[in-house]
Amino acid sequence: MLDMELIRKDRDAVASALAKRMDPAEVSRALDEIQQLDQQRRSLITEIDGERQRRKAEARAYAEAKRAGREPEVAAPEAGRKGLTELEAELDETQARLRDRMSELPNLPADDVVPGGKEANRVVKTFGEPPAIEKVRDHVELSRMLGLVDHERGVKLGGSGFWMYTGVGARLEWALLNFFIDENVKAGYEFLLPPHLLLESAGFAAGQFPKFTEDVYHVDRASAPRGQFLLPTAETAILGAFQDEILDTAKLPLKAFAYTPCYRREAGGSHSDERGTVRGHQFNKVEIFQFTLPEQAEAAHEEMVAHAESLVEKLGLHYQRSLLSAGDASAAMKKTLDIEVWMPSTGKYKEVSSVSWAGDYQARRAAIRYREPGGKQTRFVHTLNGSALATSRLFPAILEQFQQPDGSVVIPEPLQNRVGTDRLTPR
Repeated sequence: MLDMELIRKDRDAVASALAKRMDPAEVSRALDEIQQLDQQRRSLITEIDGERQRRKAEARAYAEAKRAGREPEVAAPEAGRKGLTELEAELDETQARLRDRMSELPNLPADDVVPGGKEANRVVKTFGEPPAIEKVRDHVELSRMLGLVDHERGVKLGGSGFWMYTGVGARLEWALLNFFIDENVKAGYEFLLPPHLLLESAGFAAGQFPKFTEDVYHVDRASAPRGQFLLPTAETAILGAFQDEILDTAKLPLKAFAYTPCYRREAGGSHSDERGTVRGHQFNKVEIFQFTLPEQAEAAHEEMVAHAESLVEKLGLHYQRSLLSAGDASAAMKKTLDIEVWMPSTGKYKEVSSVSWAGDYQARRAAIRYREPGGKQTRFVHTLNGSALATSRLFPAILEQFQQPDGSVVIPEPLQNRVGTDRLTPR
């Protein structure tokens, strides 16, 4: 959520930044309504304070008259004057409408984030070279040849968009997750295993609700009266775990990570670059997260990107890093860098990690603050998150980039002991 004070003080700067993501006319209408509601809210607060002071004064005058033995004068109600209960109800409604309108605004993109959609994304780093493969087999064919993934039984169990890892394929998936867990612990992140069912307040705090409410799986109200949903990413859980807290300044940055499956109502694609495990309704991911002081955030973002890239590099995969445009990044993030692995079968790169800096946008929604040493005032922390890493695209990238002419696949060195072999061979 944006800072209302910033909108009051520098509306033009806010409008200019939002125009990277929204139509300028839409920005103007939204800010007009927000400022009108803000002025209405402030006027009502002034009126309520005045009414309370008037009542206190009348009560004092009544008491003094009683003590002096005089008959208290009771003022006749002024025509058209609203009562305190009516004013407070009007304030509650106005504040709710203002909160709704504010929650619909996206974050302000960082200065170096350009407007536009996917076409405006910019590659800022490349690691390695695409492997030279004479006859490329795609990961679906390789998975079947090697007995790694059972797509048919996955659909039988969950429907379209689900799969089941089998045999050594399940071991390879688990090896990847354990490798990421070990590396994240070494990097100073605390390991968390959160619930997979979250309250709606966590979705609002992360900035996924209300805009992306329909993108997640909700539990029906009869079963969960408070409102619950299956988490779409561990980012939502880690952030939500610290809602309404004042963090110890001396312990910032606070670094945590979690392993969870991710559940998403994504439209499945039938084209070749979304087949197999590339896109589905459930996939595994290890997510890193940091809560920082504002002055620590930019360095933390660079550190998290470098760490996520180090995992891909240790696996020996060719990848690129892209700076996302304002229109392609999550609405809650001010800056996002994607790490994208090369898929030989399609000749395209696929994102395996988005490392994002939210500024204080999520912290305002979640009321996560810190207090300056010796001070009384609290300030909002900055939050950052990133995949480290998602496996459903790394798995096919490993198969495709390390495939051999005979159909076998060389296992990356960091995973060999975990899988129990250095090479997968066709059955």
